[in-house]
Amino acid sequence: MPLTHAKIWRGLDALAKREGLSPSGLARRAGLDPTSFNPSKRYGPGTPPRPRWPSTESVMRVLESSHVTLGEFAILADDTAETTLPLLGLAKAGKEGFFDDSGLPVAEGWDRISLPMGGDGLIALEIDGDSMEPLYRAGDKVIVDLTDTRVRVGDRVALRTVQGETLAKGLGRVTSASVELVSVNPAYPPRVIARADIQWMARIVWVSQ
Repeated sequence: MPLTHAKIWRGLDALAKREGLSPSGLARRAGLDPTSFNPSKRYGPGTPPRPRWPSTESVMRVLESSHVTLGEFAILADDTAETTLPLLGLAKAGKEGFFDDSGLPVAEGWDRISLPMGGDGLIALEIDGDSMEPLYRAGDKVIVDLTDTRVRVGDRVALRTVQGETLAKGLGRVTSASVELVSVNPAYPPRVIARADIQWMARIVWVSQ
């Protein structure tokens, strides 16, 4: 997929939205000038206006600060490659029959959702409750890559426990024995889960809002 001028800027806008930031906030977090991604910087003078591209350095700094790979950015930038993914609400995910003994989704019972990305190991979960507001609101759909377990502190993750609970949280402190799950909503205190109680934990790579 060629990354055209329009797709590069679309990818930056989509990444900012996914991170709960404005394009200016995304640039600021990466240590760039806050105006780097302003609409006025995307075209230069001329008739027709001359396209301006963000520098490779600025894009890579944004990806690094967001813990996003170049491949994931390419998916965000391409909103035409639509596919369907299995979709399940978080509350419903706690019931029996939707995951097998290893915690992976079974074929039956899941709904389907059309989203602009695809690949093996991807599932979509529908947010319920308000523990992650304002980042994720009830009804938002998050895409989880079950094959990407390279989680780091600060990542947004989905996690399934051996007791059958499925959660979408921020990843806080990590030790050899436990992980801390952090909510955005300050009304919900951090929660510590023993590693022995975790069936799988994977990164959230996209959100539909």
